[in-house]
Amino acid sequence: MAAQLLIEQGHSVVLHARNPQRGQEALSGVPGAETVVIGDLTSIAQTRKVAEQVNALGVFDAVIHNAGIGYREPRRIATEDGLPHLFAVNTLAPYILTALIERPKRLVYLSSGLHRGGDASLRDLTWEQRAWQGQQAYSDTKLHDVLLAFAVARLWPEVFSNAVEPGWVATKMGGAGATDDLDAGHRTQVWLAVSDDPAATVTGQYFYHMRLRTPIPATRDVERQEALLAACKRLSGVELFR
Repeated sequence: MAAQLLIEQGHSVVLHARNPQRGQEALSGVPGAETVVIGDLTSIAQTRKVAEQVNALGVFDAVIHNAGIGYREPRRIATEDGLPHLFAVNTLAPYILTALIERPKRLVYLSSGLHRGGDASLRDLTWEQRAWQGQQAYSDTKLHDVLLAFAVARLWPEVFSNAVEPGWVATKMGGAGATDDLDAGHRTQVWLAVSDDPAATVTGQYFYHMRLRTPIPATRDVERQEALLAACKRLSGVELFR
């Protein structure tokens, strides 16, 4: 829906999919998209290749990090790199892509109201000591996404970097019982990516339905931001250059 709206507004849009079949489905579902980059974000190696494909296309005005896995995983599923599937996609992949894609003018990171229940201690990020809890693991990663957005805003002042809470909407991730407005869920992403509205041309903020919303105070803690960046660097072997 975000891609379709951007195309309707006259923007050039590149999609992402985890494999060629899904790529063709994405292109079919979004007429007018320029192309699709391919890579499974559960894999560090493939995520690196996604960044390479993006850079080969040129410098982007905006990148929206909205790939994600939901809160209903029943167990810790390990990736080829030995990391929890959910952490790899929701936390580590946006970190790697941020680090390796040539800096755009704007970055948008999808979080969730569930970030408020995330573990701000950042202990056991990879769920090796804790008993697995899918919703807690998801909440943790959505906290990480806000920490990442705010860290990038602080470190790269020339880039608008913001986090978005799209609401609990009836997607495959959210489930049929979700009560929020599906149509409103994508509009803030688009607005932050392209609008010249003074309210959108800001950085280091958290939005819900095109309005500022206050995230938990831990997201503003520079030490926590730096701890997350250091952990992601250690786990991925990729450094976010200052």
